[in-house]
Amino acid sequence: MKTSPLQRVEHFVQQFDPALVPLIFPEPMKTSEAAADALGVEVGQIAKSILFRAQDQYAMIVAAGDVRIHAKQIKAVFQGAKGKMASPDEVEAVTGFQVGAVCPFALLQEVPIFVDASLQRFDVVYTAAGIAESLLAVTYEQLLALTKAQVIDAASAE
Repeated sequence: MKTSPLQRVEHFVQQFDPALVPLIFPEPMKTSEAAADALGVEVGQIAKSILFRAQDQYAMIVAAGDVRIHAKQIKAVFQGAKGKMASPDEVEAVTGFQVGAVCPFALLQEVPIFVDASLQRFDVVYTAAGIAESLLAVTYEQLLALTKAQVIDAASAE
């Protein structure tokens, strides 16, 4: 039996911490703004997970919803190679999630994950949990542990 993206996330977080349970909403939240509105929080508290590609390499950057990821940081992630956002088909093939519902863990393929330091200003951040109607509340420390990520400053232009 094939598990849904939400079930994959639920199973993954249950092994990490049984107290972590995705929040399910009646309507899809396709943007950081929509998710922030649904929760009544700042846009920055919504952790956006974006998959980038350089040649045949992939990497994911997780950043605050109010932060723009700069090209220099994408280049740094790929050790100097120019990266670009992966296509929706690539995102689904690599992560198992559709664009707008990409969770930064429980991915189909292992890729390097980079968490932007901009998220540490919040006590709680919210990641997508596999479907557009779900979010998962985690602390910055839990996010780092769940993703085994390297911390970067994606918002820094220099």
